[in-house]
Amino acid sequence: MKNILKYMPLVAAVFFMTACQNNDEADFANKAYIDAPSMSSETIVKGNAGDVVKTLSISTARPAETTIKAQALVDKSLLSTYNKGYYADAQLLPEENYEVTENNMIIDAGSVKSTEASFTFKSLEKLDRKLVYVLPVTVRTADISLLASAQNYYYVFKAGALINVVADIERNWLQVYPWSVSTLERVQNMRKITMEALLYPREFGKLISTVMGIEGAFLMRIGDAGVPDNQIQIATSSGNFTDSKLQLQTNQWQHVAMTFDRDTREMKVYINGHLMAETTSNASINIVGNGSDRNFLVGKSYDDARWFTGNISEVRVWDIIRTPEEIASSIYMVDPSTEGLIAYWKFDDQSAYVVKDYSGNGNDLKANSALSWKNVSLPAAE
Repeated sequence: MKNILKYMPLVAAVFFMTACQNNDEADFANKAYIDAPSMSSETIVKGNAGDVVKTLSISTARPAETTIKAQALVDKSLLSTYNKGYYADAQLLPEENYEVTENNMIIDAGSVKSTEASFTFKSLEKLDRKLVYVLPVTVRTADISLLASAQNYYYVFKAGALINVVADIERNWLQVYPWSVSTLERVQNMRKITMEALLYPREFGKLISTVMGIEGAFLMRIGDAGVPDNQIQIATSSGNFTDSKLQLQTNQWQHVAMTFDRDTREMKVYINGHLMAETTSNASINIVGNGSDRNFLVGKSYDDARWFTGNISEVRVWDIIRTPEEIASSIYMVDPSTEGLIAYWKFDDQSAYVVKDYSGNGNDLKANSALSWKNVSLPAAE
């Protein structure tokens, strides 16, 4: 009995504290808040990602006593709040780049989590890559109080690197032969062609450096006898074409492209998406290969000394004429399902001897010796 009496004051104190705590919890108003680990969502835009769907929901601290209805609404006035809070200089995401596909959120009685609001983001690849874009969203409801620090949300979009790996093909070369069954007929009967490559020349100095094609048939190369060693030349069985405007620079990435329409005889050469030179030609298009010394090569044209000293990426062959707009807008990547692609070698595989054809046509390139891979971030920040 003495022991029981001894601990009675302690038991009473604990009971009193517990009772007070329960009363405090009962009196504390239930609140809702955006259910997310942070109040912003950052999306790195890498090329044509198609439509991107994001969802948003709210939760309550305790089960709802009655049904709670809320809405997620775009609030453009919150842009300044975001920029001040994150020390940013973001722009509002243009209206054509998003659609509120569902803004209602409902928490059923007895539940703590709502249904999801939904936003669809589209054509993000068209955004200015130098800018950061934000879509501010706020939650509104008359059915429950909202936690002030968790009632606004920010969808953030910024450009990311489109190319992270490239190949160094100095003293190396690659070939495709034979062309796949699915494309052989297209290659044999070409009347139009577009060839593209993204190049980083470290040095010139040789008589000829090679981009791609077949020696004596249809070839994009750099330099020649009487031609500056940094100047693009299109060499065909019906003569060669070059121009002083087609000179490349060392130690910088440059996109080169050529188009030739055998029906109209128009040949055009582009650098970084800009038309730099054009002519008319009676050339035929021959990139089929003969199975021995005249196959389609990248980084070589018959002579082993005609390698390209530098890095290469985004090599493509088409059986259509790409427009100036198409060339300029797809320097760093292109949708592999785009009509007209014969082969698309991104040069990002990091494999020893094989460079995958991303067009799905099965025209993989085979390297002469083990490839050397370099980590990059393209397009480079300005």
